[in-house]
Amino acid sequence: MTGKGRAGRLGKRIGEIVATAIEHEIKDPRLEFITITDSRITADLRVATLYYTVRGQTLDEEPDLEAAEQALTAARGRLRTMVGRQTGVKFTPDLTFVLDSVPDAARHMEELLARARANDEQVRRAAEGARPAGDEDPYRKPEEGRPEDDDR
Repeated sequence: MTGKGRAGRLGKRIGEIVATAIEHEIKDPRLEFITITDSRITADLRVATLYYTVRGQTLDEEPDLEAAEQALTAARGRLRTMVGRQTGVKFTPDLTFVLDSVPDAARHMEELLARARANDEQVRRAAEGARPAGDEDPYRKPEEGRPEDDDR
């Protein structure tokens, strides 16, 4: 078995190799909008998991996730060969690709926070000129001339 240090360094190196290959070496137009966001490798250095995101051609256009997955599947063998050549490890790890859900979760959290801010602003506006529903001072005060009981 290897230490976590070596596996971490190798996982990072594999991510760099794959990202560079996708960007510069493999000429599949479906890979143009794919970004490798993270890479991890098992402790036995046999399986490398690469996380990726896909963007659309424009900001408003939805990404084609299915085409991206097909392109990565088609390029898997070539990418694995490049990883084997550039890392020099005894056994070249198998590459698995997983769609990274962190950006979607972050976008959803931002939407929830914006909605909460809007609700807070509505409450603040409603409370601007508000007065208490009861007396100004709702707490009981001892009546004058009557001593307070300390025994309670």
